[in-house]
Amino acid sequence: MFSKILIANRGEIAVRIIRACREMGISTVAVYSQADKNALHVSMADESYCIGGPMVAESYLNMAAIIEVAVVSGAQAIHPGYGLLSENAKFVSLCEQCNIEFIGPTSAMIERLGDKDAARRTMKAAGVPVTPGSDVIDDVTEARAKAQEIGFPLLVKARSGGGGRGIRRVDRIEDFDNAFLSAKAEAQSAFGDGAVYMEKFLSPVKHVEMQLLADKYGNVVCLGERECSVQRKNQKLIEESPSPAVSKEMRKSMMEAAVKAAKAVNYENAGTVEFLVDKDKNFYFMEMNTRLQVEHPVTEIVTGLDIVQWQIRIASGAKLTVTQDRVFMHGCAIECRINAEDPDNNFRPGCGTIDFIHVPGGPTVRFDTAIYQDYTVPPYYDSMIGKLIVQARSRDLAIRKMKMALSELIINGIIHNRDLHIDILSDPRFVSGEYTTDFMENFHRKEK
Repeated sequence: MFSKILIANRGEIAVRIIRACREMGISTVAVYSQADKNALHVSMADESYCIGGPMVAESYLNMAAIIEVAVVSGAQAIHPGYGLLSENAKFVSLCEQCNIEFIGPTSAMIERLGDKDAARRTMKAAGVPVTPGSDVIDDVTEARAKAQEIGFPLLVKARSGGGGRGIRRVDRIEDFDNAFLSAKAEAQSAFGDGAVYMEKFLSPVKHVEMQLLADKYGNVVCLGERECSVQRKNQKLIEESPSPAVSKEMRKSMMEAAVKAAKAVNYENAGTVEFLVDKDKNFYFMEMNTRLQVEHPVTEIVTGLDIVQWQIRIASGAKLTVTQDRVFMHGCAIECRINAEDPDNNFRPGCGTIDFIHVPGGPTVRFDTAIYQDYTVPPYYDSMIGKLIVQARSRDLAIRKMKMALSELIINGIIHNRDLHIDILSDPRFVSGEYTTDFMENFHRKEK
């Protein structure tokens, strides 16, 4: 087991990893930007090092600085959290070259699965259902012909990257050329790779993902699903487990497909296979995320398993002791992402100093955050300031508990989206469980 781990991240996920390490008796090293000198993860870690200016390119994406701190501090491993460098194959390769264990999959696996076109072909060959579409096409004339064969509406999608960039929906042939070239240009700008492919646009659909753990010895276990269909601009807002749309039989099939996907690439560590589910309950592989997910607490709270600790154990060479027949989902969990943004003003990001905070409590209520009273939320980073998670015996009770917890959550001094979540949880479509990924497009808040 490692004796010291560097956390190459910030905010609530850095705090979450430090807590996991503390429970395991592992020393921690934090890195931080000049803007984060008063951040909670900086004071919680055993050692902390400033690695650059406030912008992420100067600090949290500064690979050389992070590796240097790991070497100087004697850290044996690096946990990347999510986002930032967590799916950067170049960074993982640097760790490998410096004999520093990266807590996640290998650089080769990240490259293979980060190429969404190659991942589609791999999954198709392994017998995992994939959405009808094409391989990578560079020529717009050839792509136009293939698009007509696939049928409209369809999506032009970047081979690399994520976060909704490099994706264009095309509803008719007249709009195809512009959308195709626009997606290529955005992908080139965002990811340094302008390659795109096409998929049939399925609607309405649900976004359901399967959480996996895989060790270095070929053992893979699936921890069940998370429903992630409440999204705004491809960014998730609310997650729940189990999915209200997935039956026991369907869950078994999806879990088997997810395990098959992981074994097809000899996957290691924590990972998530994301599926689209259509109105006829057919499911299709969308992508595999080679990192810890923001919403991992939803699975932790229904299974009782600490995914972060298992990531560390697996990276250190331990075998999985959790077997598929011992994975049980207890009750229902819901997570709401609390963002510093103004839903009434086009979700404008907010920043400022928190002059009062009250966190809800009670059995199976969890608030993962790095904010505290008098903390100043900087303007340079992602707007998420916390994740509120609850668990109850049934979905109805979980919704009720979440609404109560949200009502009790008080964060004064900055604008945030707490009230938006309360409105979403009260919407009949959410309550019914029949909501799909276009939920927010047709959502209208109540007049205050």
